[in-house]
Amino acid sequence: MVLLRACRPRQWSKNLLVVAAPAAAGVLAHPHVALATVGAFAALCALSSSTYLLNDVRDREQDRRHPTKRWRPIAAGELSPRAALGAASIMALLGLALATAIAPGLGLIGGAYLTLTISYSMLWRRLVVADIVAIAAGFVLRALAGGGATDVYLSRWFVIVTACGAIFLVTAKRYAELREHVGSEISRATLRRYSARALRLILAAAATVAGIAYTSWAFTRPSHLVWYGLSIVPVPLWFARYTILIGKGAGQAPEELILGDRTLLALTLTWTLLFLGGVYLGR
Repeated sequence: MVLLRACRPRQWSKNLLVVAAPAAAGVLAHPHVALATVGAFAALCALSSSTYLLNDVRDREQDRRHPTKRWRPIAAGELSPRAALGAASIMALLGLALATAIAPGLGLIGGAYLTLTISYSMLWRRLVVADIVAIAAGFVLRALAGGGATDVYLSRWFVIVTACGAIFLVTAKRYAELREHVGSEISRATLRRYSARALRLILAAAATVAGIAYTSWAFTRPSHLVWYGLSIVPVPLWFARYTILIGKGAGQAPEELILGDRTLLALTLTWTLLFLGGVYLGR
């Protein structure tokens, strides 16, 4: 149970991005596709948990001084660094083995994800902007994993929207963290080098490009124009609502904010239904 908590199962929800590509292609209901998608999700959960363990071992002293992170099993002394590193190694090997067994391309994506997340802990987290890009790239790789596992082609629009959406969420998290530490000591080194104005500019740019890219993609689907055209409407409203919420101090835990705010959740469900309507009913 202690090891499971250290693996941060609540963070596994991010790996659900593997569903995006096969769902958008309308093939998720095919048994072999569904099985490959579940396998890709499991592989990413193992890989991501291995990096969480590694990161918590490295940051255990700093986490002990944090009001909430000090309760993480490694920082709290419930799980020894040696045991955590051993479990991380096993999970990394199992994740890569499973990904490669599903599809060689997925194995390469899994290796790239593992390399990216480890290098983030070692280097990118200390560099301004690079830390945002590195985390956003992790989300893009999760989405690519869904395509790699199921042999679904991913258009440039899909990649652009995913990348910009990820940059928006990561930047919003940094903005919320910066607001929380106004007038107090900032523990994250890179956070000291950001300004609220710069982060707001990145937020605006990411939301704008994501909206334009999604709209451009929707209008390239003439046979599904009604459904996909209507699905454009919730997109800017979603970004606007999220921006308002982080302006009020929320946003440090994106998954909790999206599921906890009724308006965001309603917009998310509305977009999902309209999009799936275009995929399955607009044929």
